[in-house]
Amino acid sequence: MTSKFYENWIASELESLEANNMLRGIPDIDFGADKYLNFKGRELINLASNDYLGLSGKNELRDGAIKAVETYGCGSAASRLVTGNFAIYDQLESKVAEFNNKDASIFFPAGYSANLAIMDTFADRHTIVFSDRLNHASILDGIRLSGARQVRYRHNDMVHLRKMVDKYSDISRKILVTDTIFSMDGDLAHLEEIVQICSENDIFLVIDEAHADGVFGDGRGLAGQYGLEDEVDLHMGAFSKSFGSLGGYVAGKAESISLLRNYGRSFVFTTALPPAVIGANLASLEYVSTHPERGRNLLAAAAELRKFLKGLGFDTGCSQSQIIPVILGENTTALAARDFLIDKGLYCAAIRPPTVPQNTARLRLSIRADFNKDDFVKIKDAFADLSAELSN
Repeated sequence: MTSKFYENWIASELESLEANNMLRGIPDIDFGADKYLNFKGRELINLASNDYLGLSGKNELRDGAIKAVETYGCGSAASRLVTGNFAIYDQLESKVAEFNNKDASIFFPAGYSANLAIMDTFADRHTIVFSDRLNHASILDGIRLSGARQVRYRHNDMVHLRKMVDKYSDISRKILVTDTIFSMDGDLAHLEEIVQICSENDIFLVIDEAHADGVFGDGRGLAGQYGLEDEVDLHMGAFSKSFGSLGGYVAGKAESISLLRNYGRSFVFTTALPPAVIGANLASLEYVSTHPERGRNLLAAAAELRKFLKGLGFDTGCSQSQIIPVILGENTTALAARDFLIDKGLYCAAIRPPTVPQNTARLRLSIRADFNKDDFVKIKDAFADLSAELSN
């Protein structure tokens, strides 16, 4: 028997999504982390993966994962606080803390659960949380679940942020949280000014470096690039992007990490990551630490492609990173552009509301460090053809 809930809500919601070109489905993709993915039997240049440094298939990571499986097996079987711990887990957290110039770190199954735990631990109904309007969904969800009062300031608008901070100057418990690289726009947070505002107003500063880690600051993120590590209270990062593996982490003072270990529900009540992931993470961290030029070269290549795209008349927003949006406006235009580029041998993600604001549907290009000269020639030729197609 089908309840009326299905008829009155589920079916109508799906119909609405489809009518507005917003219905998502899982694409027919294989080898989706590789430089060349397989889409419906065709090999395409992968411009949609977050494996920015091209590490997921590296032998070093494979060997690290295999060694961990051979030693510990496949599963962790419990949370870290019960029996789901391994010596390599402790090694990883120690090395991540050292890499980020922090006292300690703690790992989570994903960056999403790390952000939930941060807010679950440090914010409550007596807390004001200042949050950039374009922060990742995991940050917004964490704030909502914490019961804190969320004060969203206009994206990268420091004048508006200062006004909001002044408005709540009488509140004692205040947190500011921001992405450092915004995942759909590729632009940078005004971190130096944010640090100054937090210092002047006794605000606890949390940064999400998920898309900056491995690329900026010799792999240490935007705070590392600017030399601001000591000014940041909590550094959230992810091994699921530039590090080519899986897991989110938080690094900070030992006392802060101890509190997360006790209060962070997505840590306390979640089975630990399996040994293979931890082994791969250790190998990845070693690789990034000894190859800082890989991130620098990636940023240079992205800047050159961005300049080319702008020359064709494409709107790339305020991108300053390896993430380049090509903002096209209408959902139908973005979907048509995606399909056009597939025919040209490229796979790009078409991003639509509600992930991005209304009328800003776009192609989101993720540039990779393992793209070679021939790859960039093919990418440029395809976008030149797309520009001509859109002009007709």
